[in-house]
Amino acid sequence: MCRNIRPLNNFEPPATRSEVQAAALQYVRKVGGASKPSQANEQAYATAVATIAAATQDLLDSLVTSAPPKDRDVEATKARARAAKRYASA
Repeated sequence: MCRNIRPLNNFEPPATRSEVQAAALQYVRKVGGASKPSQANEQAYATAVATIAAATQDLLDSLVTSAPPKDRDVEATKARARAAKRYASA
């Protein structure tokens, strides 16, 4: 799966429409095999992004959890620390 797609569930504040749209776009680009589709395929990509974004939003709206919401800043700090450790020895 694409490394750029991040978990969107259980954050405070909840995932925005633009975050859901960006995740859908990344997914369609990965599955379709092109970051910029040809003019002939542009409409197919746009339709797929809209469909996947709607399905993703439905999923996020339906999920329930007893875990406390995660803080975006704390999670971003953890991700930066993991990346620094991963690339420090390279």
